[in-house]
Amino acid sequence: MQHAFARMGSGLLVLVLSWAAVAAAEETPKVASGHFDVRQFGAEGDGQTDDTAAFQRALDAAGRAGGGIVDAPRGNYLFAGHLNVPNAVTLSGIWQSVPAHNGIRDRGMPKPTDDGTTFLVTEGAGKEEGPAFLTLNTNSTLKGVVLYYPQQNVDDVPQAYPWAIAMRGKNPAVLSVEMLNPYNGIDVTRNERHLIRDVQGQPLRRGILVDSIYDIGRIENVHFNPWWSQRPKLKQWQMENGEAFIFGRSDWQYVFNTFCFGYAVGYRFIQSKAGVCNGNFLGIGADDCYTALVVDNCAPFGLLITNGEFVSFHGPDPTMIDVKETNKGSVRFVNCAYWGPCNQIARIAGSGTVGFSDCTFVQWGGKEKTRAALRVQSGTLLVRGCEFRQDRPQIDLGKEVARAIITENILTGPERINNQSQGKVQIGQNLSN
Repeated sequence: MQHAFARMGSGLLVLVLSWAAVAAAEETPKVASGHFDVRQFGAEGDGQTDDTAAFQRALDAAGRAGGGIVDAPRGNYLFAGHLNVPNAVTLSGIWQSVPAHNGIRDRGMPKPTDDGTTFLVTEGAGKEEGPAFLTLNTNSTLKGVVLYYPQQNVDDVPQAYPWAIAMRGKNPAVLSVEMLNPYNGIDVTRNERHLIRDVQGQPLRRGILVDSIYDIGRIENVHFNPWWSQRPKLKQWQMENGEAFIFGRSDWQYVFNTFCFGYAVGYRFIQSKAGVCNGNFLGIGADDCYTALVVDNCAPFGLLITNGEFVSFHGPDPTMIDVKETNKGSVRFVNCAYWGPCNQIARIAGSGTVGFSDCTFVQWGGKEKTRAALRVQSGTLLVRGCEFRQDRPQIDLGKEVARAIITENILTGPERINNQSQGKVQIGQNLSN
């Protein structure tokens, strides 16, 4: 009897343990090949339920597993809070290439909530301070989603929000993401070897801020266009206040194939507490910006800008390039083109060096048609092998210009280089007609 009871008892024990295993399995979402589905962690994706906690549970589970992919299927996920993506975790939507929703407000095009994986962000309305909506850490990635702020003003001064994305740690990445209408886009500070690739949208106040980067960062195929709204009041505010790309301290930043339209400043290089920028900028463009590119200061080893396209024709003093009195570094423009009925192509000051080589200057002069294309107050100027395509004054050299070499350029009309410099200047072998 005892043996029979023991056998029966062990059978009951096995049965109880089996029930416990089934119950535990029901509480813990199934994970296949390192993938974690946010729906299994309670996300609704109905555009009304706050999915913040569910997403964070999925992200934390992937983090505890040592890394993985958190999948967000097609849906409209509402967030009243913020997310932290652990090390080695990817948060992925369904988009394999960055989507576009241009003209959604004015031309009846599909809204971002009609397709794909859309994050509806509501946290932080009315203030810039506070944590970013989503923070990336070492080896973590955000890809294949649309970020959309449904409470943002479509035809008014926009509401301030914290940064949409913050990139921290080592090797964080943002891939194939549409930032449709954030107030502040991506905070790229205090990390190493960041990668931003295939990002589009309409950040309203700031697009990307890069600072405190001590190992090479990469930004590729990023285009900011007024897709969400071109309504008059919002458009004017963005033209007066928006800055698309801002670079503080970054050691050998690499930027390739980037573009912005309709900002106060397209590209700005600042002096931050951490320092200044140097790097390689290839195929960058700014269209219809009050000032296409501003240099407050940069590193002595330079900003190397090649194959750029810059257009300015609106604002109180439309200018393509503005190098400030505070600049001490070197800026080189090679094979760049400048057009639009601006006041001047470049306004240059400071004690640094600015060079133009094999560039094309199309329009300048202001309403009076008397301003020079390049107005140089101080520093060192190099202009070689460029084409000036209007019959207007080409270059003004102020008294404080320390050095200048202006040679082998093609001029339309007679040579009109006004040299007031008290420094060392060489002008020669320019071809005029």
